[in-house]
Amino acid sequence: MVNKVNYLRIATEEAFLTQDVLKGYMRLLDDASFQDPGFRSLWGFYGKHQSPRAKFIHESLLDLGAKRIADMDASGIDHQIIALTAPGVQVFQPAEASALAVDANDQLAEACRRYPTRYTGMVCVAPHDPDNAVKEMERGIKKLGFKAVIINSHTLGHYLDEPQFEPVLAAAEALNVPIYLHPQTPPPSMIKPFLDAGLDGAVFGFGSETGLHMLRIITGGVFDRHPKLQFIIGHAGEALPFWLYRLDYMHGATVRSQRYPFMKPLKHPVSHYLRNNVYITNSGVAWQPAIEFCQKVIGVDRVLYAMDYPYQYVPEEVGFCDAMTIPDADKKAFFEGNPRRVFKLDI
Repeated sequence: MVNKVNYLRIATEEAFLTQDVLKGYMRLLDDASFQDPGFRSLWGFYGKHQSPRAKFIHESLLDLGAKRIADMDASGIDHQIIALTAPGVQVFQPAEASALAVDANDQLAEACRRYPTRYTGMVCVAPHDPDNAVKEMERGIKKLGFKAVIINSHTLGHYLDEPQFEPVLAAAEALNVPIYLHPQTPPPSMIKPFLDAGLDGAVFGFGSETGLHMLRIITGGVFDRHPKLQFIIGHAGEALPFWLYRLDYMHGATVRSQRYPFMKPLKHPVSHYLRNNVYITNSGVAWQPAIEFCQKVIGVDRVLYAMDYPYQYVPEEVGFCDAMTIPDADKKAFFEGNPRRVFKLDI
């Protein structure tokens, strides 16, 4: 039985998939010339494996109707913020990626129209096709009513601090919407030691790669160039909050040493950007010590609830978070107040 509470439970990192994107994934898996071992590990499992976990996730990703709503009701989730699952369209070549993004956004928008009190969408784009990405961001936010942009970490091994992605960052700042930096498997240049030990996925590889990406964005000066730009990262901040002291110290020491000519001074310490330009969700971490720590070091107003459906669908976890012994006001901000404000929800 779901507990009654005095707040809405808004889950802010929930995934879906279209049949056309899935067909594209299957085509890449069948193409021997496509060399991305992380993608093959991830979608070779979720796309083709017959285990109960793989089947549940496969079926749930494709459902934006009765099954998803029933799972939300069973766990006590009132509203989902939904985005195209990793690696999104970013694994395809630019023209195909942009076309698939438009179609996926249209399908998600239709689901949001059918269930306006239950779903809100994030617009997916092809960052490696920046002109079309900007157009799709504008369409998704202004026409389809989406409230954020989803980027599934690296795009064919390239990171958002690189200059070719500058139009995408500028557009998000101009549109005043956050970018959700969602994990995917490490790129070929990084993955071997993870894959060799079976640690390439959510168990460790995702967080390592996405934490690296967020840190590159900070140390690359993105927020000095775009001070109003906001990002969201999941999984208790991909471990970055726990490194805060050392990040500040060692980044400052490295800059002063002039060890790397390309590493330039920032206007603020690393921790400043994490506290002012980055929101954190607890997706997949229904654990009070981690949630409370993030609230203390990043700010109560910057930590949001997420389930990570369907990858980590544990209906009882909502109750775990309901039962946290933190101030009631902080708990309400976590579940409802912060998601309402960050995603500008009018539900």
